[in-house]
Amino acid sequence: MKHVLITGVNSYVGNSLAEWLGKDPDSYSVDKISLKDGSWREMDFSKYDSVVHVAGIAHVSKDPKMEEKYYKVNRDLTIEVAHKAKVENVGQFIFISSIIVYGDAVGEDGVIDKNTIPKPKDFYGESKLQAEKGIEPLNDKVFKVVIIRPPMIYGKESKGNYPKLAKAAQKLPIFPDLNNQRSMLHIDNLSEFLRLMIEKEESGLFFPQNKTYVKTSEMVKLISNVHGRNIKLVKVFNPLLRFMLPRVDIVNKVFGNLVYDINLSQYKDNYRIRDLSSSIRLTESRE
Repeated sequence: MKHVLITGVNSYVGNSLAEWLGKDPDSYSVDKISLKDGSWREMDFSKYDSVVHVAGIAHVSKDPKMEEKYYKVNRDLTIEVAHKAKVENVGQFIFISSIIVYGDAVGEDGVIDKNTIPKPKDFYGESKLQAEKGIEPLNDKVFKVVIIRPPMIYGKESKGNYPKLAKAAQKLPIFPDLNNQRSMLHIDNLSEFLRLMIEKEESGLFFPQNKTYVKTSEMVKLISNVHGRNIKLVKVFNPLLRFMLPRVDIVNKVFGNLVYDINLSQYKDNYRIRDLSSSIRLTESRE
């Protein structure tokens, strides 16, 4: 029996993981706590084998008034929780970071490999990277630190860019057919990967992603088909989109290239239990 503590009671990733582990109650016991007040500091962590830290500010903000809060929550709180876990003899600390730490380090081809050095372009990415650097030195033979840098996470009730694309797929008659590649990670694949991290008592830096890259237009087409529509993919807008890619952030997020080298994401056990087609069907199902 593995005893797991998840920080963050309203986290999409945390709640999904709790539900995933809850399918095997003989193997995993899961508790969730909020870090919004200081009461967690009085809590005894010693009964847990793993702390999965997902609490934090997840959305990207460019408001300079938010900068101090980002560092306080995403960096300082992460380091404090990790220190408490180590002092109280927890065996493993898992931190969910983000692909966003690479920021401006990504070249024109959009490929991140083992030699790509993170270069955050905003305080969200910088706060995540500084949190990583703050907890890495805590890793040793008895306290194992896992840092995970997932790409865009999607699934039923997920937030971010995926729901916006899903809405477009259900309403638009046409959609640009521009060749691009994105690394993405379905929530079930991430939950299974986290389960393996806990079960195998891993430590280190990891880059989980779906088995195949995603072309934005193909994903929109799949979503459209699930809803009984047949959105038409067109290339007429491609010259304009290519011009806008390096200049307009939202266009780059939708149609630009951003992928992890496939070799970065290999693991000894299979965690990719959903392929793109089945993951889209699950995400868009009304059950």
